[in-house]
Amino acid sequence: MTVLFVDGWYGPEPGDWQAVWSTRLPGAARVAQDDWERPDREAWVARLDEAVARCPEPPVLVAHSLGCVTVAHWVAGGAARPVRAALAVTPADVERNPKPEITGFSPVPRLPWPFPTILAASANDSWMRPDRAVSFAASWGARLVDVGPVGHLTGADGPWSAGERLLAELRAPSG
Repeated sequence: MTVLFVDGWYGPEPGDWQAVWSTRLPGAARVAQDDWERPDREAWVARLDEAVARCPEPPVLVAHSLGCVTVAHWVAGGAARPVRAALAVTPADVERNPKPEITGFSPVPRLPWPFPTILAASANDSWMRPDRAVSFAASWGARLVDVGPVGHLTGADGPWSAGERLLAELRAPSG
């Protein structure tokens, strides 16, 4: 089963939990963006659509930070390609953290995602307050999981075993 990583602003970092997971998952892939430092919503959504199209089967998306918002825009734009499920990890609330480089991703679409989704929210995430995570999960039709005080889960946060259990749940055969 294909697991497709949708990284956030500044892209993949060596040793981050996505890199660790991708080496453990045969056939895992990452959405490659043209410019990680100056993200463009339309370009990022197009790269996501292209990456999903290359998957031999409906993938499980693992999105982080601005990658979650990219998925939300992809869904709002029609998301015609099938996806098995998604794990949205510490989404970036670009409406409440307006950095000039990412203002083009605001407002965040509030449409239900047409596939099973878990939103993993951190109690002390500098990019998303817990009450906003509740709101995003409800809008996206996602099951909200409070993963505790783990920050924004970037860089040297390691393999993040609690998240691996969430991913395993989404990858499990449906009954």
